[in-house]
Amino acid sequence: MALVYIQAVKASFYLVLATLFWSGNFVVGQAAVASMTPLDLTFWRWTLAALPLLALAHFVEKPDWRAVLRRWPVLLLLSALGMSGYTLLLYSALGYTSAMNASLITAANPALIVVMAIFLLGERTTRLGWLGIGLGLLGVLLVLTRGELQRVFSLSINTGELLMIGAIVVWGSYTIIARRLDIPAIAATAVQVTMATVTLAPFALAMHVRLPETPAEGWSLAYIAVFPSLGAYLFWNLALKTTPPGTAGNYLNLMVVFTAVITVALGTPLTLVQVAGGIMVVAGVLLTGIKGQAKLRAA
Repeated sequence: MALVYIQAVKASFYLVLATLFWSGNFVVGQAAVASMTPLDLTFWRWTLAALPLLALAHFVEKPDWRAVLRRWPVLLLLSALGMSGYTLLLYSALGYTSAMNASLITAANPALIVVMAIFLLGERTTRLGWLGIGLGLLGVLLVLTRGELQRVFSLSINTGELLMIGAIVVWGSYTIIARRLDIPAIAATAVQVTMATVTLAPFALAMHVRLPETPAEGWSLAYIAVFPSLGAYLFWNLALKTTPPGTAGNYLNLMVVFTAVITVALGTPLTLVQVAGGIMVVAGVLLTGIKGQAKLRAA
C-alpha cells in the first residue's frame, strides 16, 4: 500500500510540472502567433527539441532502439496526434482566442478522457475520482462565469474556441493510445518528436517557414522548445506509465489555475471568485490524483 501511494505522489508531481509548462505555452504562444505562423512555431518547436530528447533517452534509459522502432506505426500515429495535430490546432486557436479561454476549454478534457477510457479501455474510477472530476469542472465553471454560473448557457463559441475543442479531442485520443504503449517514456517521446520534425519538413519548406527575427520571437521559441516540448511531454509520458488516462486528464484542470497566475504576474488582477475556483480545481485534482488513484490500484 505504501508503494502505491509513493507512485501516486510521484506521478502527481510529474503531472503538475507538465501542466505548469503547458500553461506557460498558452501565454507565450499567444504572444508568438502575433508575428509567427502556427506552422513556424510547431516545426521549430519539435526541430529544436528532437536531438536533446534523443540524447536524453539514449543516455538515461539506454533503450533497445531496434525494438522501439519496430513500434513505428503506433509511434507515427501518436506523433501525428500529440505533436503535429494538437500543436497546430492549439497555436491556430491562440490566433483567435485568449490564452485564458484556451486553458478553460482544455479543462473540459478530463471528462472527455474519462468517457473515452471507459468505452475504449474498460477502465474504472472510484467515487472519489468522480467527485474530484466534478469538483474540478465546477471550479473551472466558477472561474469562467465569474461566479455567475447561469452565464455558462450564454457563452458564444468563436473560431478559436472551436479549434480548441478539436485540439482537446485530439489530445484525448493521444492520451488513450499512449497509455498502452510499452516503450520507455523518454525514448517514445523522442521518436514521436523526431517523426513530427520529419513529417512536417515538406510542409515547412512549401510554406517557407522562417526562423525568429526578433529577440522576443527568439525567447518565445526557446521557452516553447525547452519547457512545453522537452519537459512537459517527458513528464506526461512518465506519469502515464503508472496513471490511468482519466486520472492524468484531470490534471489538465490545473492549466486554468496556472494560466491565471501567469496572467496576474503580467499585470491582470485576480478576483476572489477566480481564487475560489482555483482552490476547487486543485482540490479536485488531489482527490482524483492521489485518493482516487490509490484506491483504484488497490482494488
